Amino acid sequence: MAKQSRNLPLDPDVAFETAAVRAGTERTDFGEHSEALFLTSSFVYQSAAQAAAMFSGAEEGYVYSRFSNPTVAMFERRLAVLEGAEDCVATSSGMSAILAVCLSHLKPGDRVLCGASVFGATVTLFANLMTRFGVETIFVPATDPQAWRAAANDHTRMLFFETPSNPLMEIVDLEALAALGRDLGALTVIDNVFCTPAQQRPLEYGIDVVVHSGTKFIEGQGRVIGGAVLGSREFIRKSIYPFVRTTGPSISPFNAWVMLKGLETMPLRVRAQSEAALTLARWLEAHPAVARVYYSGLESHPQHALARRQQRGFGAVIAFELRGEGNAEADRVRAWKAIDAVRIFSITGNLGDTRSTITHPATTTHGRLTPEARARAGIGEGLIRIGIGLEAVEDLRRDLERALAG
Repeated sequence: MAKQSRNLPLDPDVAFETAAVRAGTERTDFGEHSEALFLTSSFVYQSAAQAAAMFSGAEEGYVYSRFSNPTVAMFERRLAVLEGAEDCVATSSGMSAILAVCLSHLKPGDRVLCGASVFGATVTLFANLMTRFGVETIFVPATDPQAWRAAANDHTRMLFFETPSNPLMEIVDLEALAALGRDLGALTVIDNVFCTPAQQRPLEYGIDVVVHSGTKFIEGQGRVIGGAVLGSREFIRKSIYPFVRTTGPSISPFNAWVMLKGLETMPLRVRAQSEAALTLARWLEAHPAVARVYYSGLESHPQHALARRQQRGFGAVIAFELRGEGNAEADRVRAWKAIDAVRIFSITGNLGDTRSTITHPATTTHGRLTPEARARAGIGEGLIRIGIGLEAVEDLRRDLERALAG
């Protein structure tokens, strides 16, 4: 059989949509059109000398699927192109991506500044787990640059944040925080899960590191779990890759293959989901049962202008507060009743799916936080978060109308 081209480089100026389909592809000698799935734990060498050369890194090649696999490598290369990063390491989940950054970069005595409104498991990681390693975390109002600077000291080594944040859709000024990180000599790290590189590329604004939960919009259909860390080649190769190789929070080849295929449709999915989300956010804002809507695409959002400047879209996640009487227990009952009334939205804590989802953050995604931490993050009992999928927007509106009718 004739040999086929293995490496398929793209012109550097191809469109984002083209890169999402084609970037990073490597064909075997069989000439397969779709990317191959390599379900193997290890790889075979032609000689003991070649094995030694590959294990030492003197010769390029694949060694062991915990840290080198052709399918995983294709996913990493494609995501790096889309994010505008020099390099990428895929991980078993979004949380393992964050942990890899922390444990490979921080040491006892270091201080982390973290935006107060982030995913509940992220708060738990910094507030509980990292303290066991002697790392201090200060949670700050994410949208207040002066609060970040005031919380810093000579031991500050990392600034971690989400934008838009989970679940209140707060928008952080990327350029301002990148500049602060440089002033402090601290690593700036963003969880870019809500926008994805289809709508926001933080490295272009000076941010050092991007982490992803590929489980969400990257994979896009709620099938598998995975994550990624992206940044400069020096940081990824010297810090993240050795950590993942040694400790093993690696993505499986199968999950990487599913996410690789998910990237192909991500630009189209995210665009359609965001358009539907804006329609529903505007409708919710005018609904008499809703006290407030958190969505940066609304002109009423306090950081709307900033979102327009640094994002190419507003995402597909909306949070909204039901009107209540200020009684936490009554607000929870009202929120649960609304959630239980839906017929199309799936009651689940996940998001980024083709199926629209709905959840009560105070008792699910942020349920492990202390009441004080939830209050600091602005998460009340009357708050509901929805992730918009690909159903007809009018059907979703009717489903929400049914939920709010009570």
